[in-house]
This record gives sequence, structure tokens and C-alpha cells, in this order.
Amino acid sequence: MSAFAASGRKAALTFIFVTVLIDMLAFGMIIPVLPVLVQSFTGGNAARAAEMYGVFGTAWALMQFVFSPIQGSLSDHFGRRAVILISCTGLGLDFILMALAPNLWWLLVGRVISGITAASFSTAGAYIADVTAPEQRAASFGILGAAFGVGFVLGPALGGLLGAISPRLPFWASAFMALTNVCWGLFVLPESLPREKRVAFSWRNAHPLGALKLLRSHPMLSGLAVSFFLMNLAHAVLPNISVLYMRYRFGWDTRAIGMLLAGVGICSLIVQTLLVKPVVRRLKERRATAMGLTCGAVGFAIYGLAPTGPMFWIGVPVMALWGIAGPSMQTIMTRLVTATEQGRLQGALASLTGLGSLIGPTLFTQTFATFISSRASWGLPGAPYLLASLLIVSALLLSWRTTRPSVSSAAADAA
Repeated sequence: MSAFAASGRKAALTFIFVTVLIDMLAFGMIIPVLPVLVQSFTGGNAARAAEMYGVFGTAWALMQFVFSPIQGSLSDHFGRRAVILISCTGLGLDFILMALAPNLWWLLVGRVISGITAASFSTAGAYIADVTAPEQRAASFGILGAAFGVGFVLGPALGGLLGAISPRLPFWASAFMALTNVCWGLFVLPESLPREKRVAFSWRNAHPLGALKLLRSHPMLSGLAVSFFLMNLAHAVLPNISVLYMRYRFGWDTRAIGMLLAGVGICSLIVQTLLVKPVVRRLKERRATAMGLTCGAVGFAIYGLAPTGPMFWIGVPVMALWGIAGPSMQTIMTRLVTATEQGRLQGALASLTGLGSLIGPTLFTQTFATFISSRASWGLPGAPYLLASLLIVSALLLSWRTTRPSVSSAAADAA
């Protein structure tokens, strides 16, 4: 860490932030246009297009699950810089492939490659752990969370504007951003992992199940990993149910939904950039995690039980405070592994996120369908949000129990 001058460290962290932001912007930008392209390749058959779009989403999440730990392990061996830059280059070239795709199968291949190259999230997290002191990591992870939030809000809006000109234009724009970022990174991104701290690459540790073994190396780490998974599984309700729910429950149009999503992004940005650091400094990671998870559970409950649109809006700032939990939890986990295992750790956590993305869509859409079905004994359209709230409560109880002082001492002795 001493090799990083203050200005160089700031430039490197800015690059990591922009890299994650571009990944999320690119991911969001194609949301409005990918279904249009898929349907155009199915001859306008909406049912067939819906089936294939589901395959696209599953394929992307599966690639994240498989390749996130591989990239993390590769970064532990070759260093973070090379893996991040190669991954960004692959992402840019892949967007060009999708922009030129002549048929549905080429587009699917491009989506698979996108899932592989976007797995650089794990290496970005390892880079943060390398160059920040433990007491500063929560704030740095919060900045990455802000990049996710900004990309999630701005991406679909920008993609919709460009897609109105041509459904392939968002792919070209994403490719330009990704490849421009690579050129910038060649000059500003130093290596964060010294050669003496690197380890040999092992397929036994790099595949998803092998990477998850690391999470069982400490009692506290395994408990927090389960909490992390439950938290990410609960998060899957938001992209998969929210639009359907708001249309069904409140009759909102696209403009009203867009305004709410913008509000979500603004609140998330405020929390991640301005509140994470002071809250963690005051409460420390354990209590900050508990506070964030409590707000998440309450926010989901408000979403699920709100009888009117204005009541639903009340849940937005409450839910945004959930964003304190993730950086706090990750900071605790980074302290439980060595410098040579940071890539594996972030890869394993990214695999858990991918697993949640695989399970979540079916879990929450089926829950929603069941509770609004005419066969349901009583209608409860907010059931998916209430289920998510229960998952967060479970994560809260488990993380609080796992990080109690007696377990912390045992984990420290084992290390």
C-alpha cells in the first residue's frame, strides 16, 4: 500500500469506480433494446421472445456464477491490473459483436461473453481491498455501490434515448465507453498486488464450489457469506418484480415508474457516497451492518404493505439505508483473509451474487403470480417484497450472531 502515492491512489480508485460504472451503464443501456432485438429475431413472436429473453438472463447470471471466482483467482496470480484491463477490453469487443449480430444465436453468444467479461466486479473489489486500509474499506466499497446505483438508473434512460434512434446504437455506445476506459486505464491504473503476495493459480480453488471453500475457512466468514447470499437473493426482487408490481398495484405509467427509479438512484447515491463512511466510523462495521439490514427489512415491508403510491415512496429513503450493510459486511470479511486471498474472496462473493441472480427471478416472479392469481384464497400482491423482508431479517439475525465477540475471538485465534 505504501507504493501508492496519494494522487496515484486517488486516480486508481477513480478508474475502478468508472470501470464498475461503465459496466453497470452498459448493462442498463441494453435493457430497453435487447428485448426489441430478440423479438425482431423471432419474427415478432412475443411469446417466443419472452422465452428467449429468459434464457439470455439465465445465461448471463450463470456466467457470472462460474467465472467470477476464476477471474478472482487469476488476479491473485497475475495481478489485478492485467485482469481488469483484459476483461474491460473483452467487454468492449463483445458489445461490438452484439451490435453486429445477424441473428438470435450470435446475440446469445454475445450475452454469454458479456457475463464472462463483466465478472471483473470481483477483481475490482479485490483491488479496493489491496489499496485501502481496513478502516477505510467500507467507504471505498460504498463508492462501488454508488457506481452500481448510478449505472442502474442512468443506463436504462440513456439506452432508451439511443435506442429510439437505433436499437443497435446502445451497443456501439457501450463498446466505445468500455474501450476508451481501457485506454485510460493503461496510463492511470498501477498494479496493486506485489509479486511477493501472489499465489499460484489452481483450478481446484477457482471453480465456484472450490472458491466457496474459502468461505468455510472461518466460522465468522461462513456465517457472513450466508448472510451475504440471503441479502443478494432478496435484492433480486427489485429488478424482477418492481415494474410489474407498480403497474398492477398502483396503475403507474412509464413516467411515474421512471421518476421512482430516479428517486431510488438519488437516495442510493447519497447513502453510498455521503453516509457510509461516517456511519461506519461511528457505529463500527458490526452495528452498521445490523442497522443497514434493519432498514432493508423495513423498506421491503413498506413496499409490500403500502396501500397507495405515496406510501410506497416512503419506503425509498428507508430502503436506501440498506446500502450501508453491504460495504460494512464486506469490510469485515476482507479482514478475515490474507492479502493473497482477496481475489478468491471477492470471486466467491460474486459467485454468491450470481447464484442469487439465478434463483431470484423464478422465486419472486412465481411468488407474485401465485398471490395475484384468481386461484389465490386472498390477494397479496406485495408478497414478493414481504418474502424479501423475511430473507433480510434472516440475514440480520445470522450476521449479528456470527459476529458476536466470542465468535470474533475464535476466528482471530483460528487465523
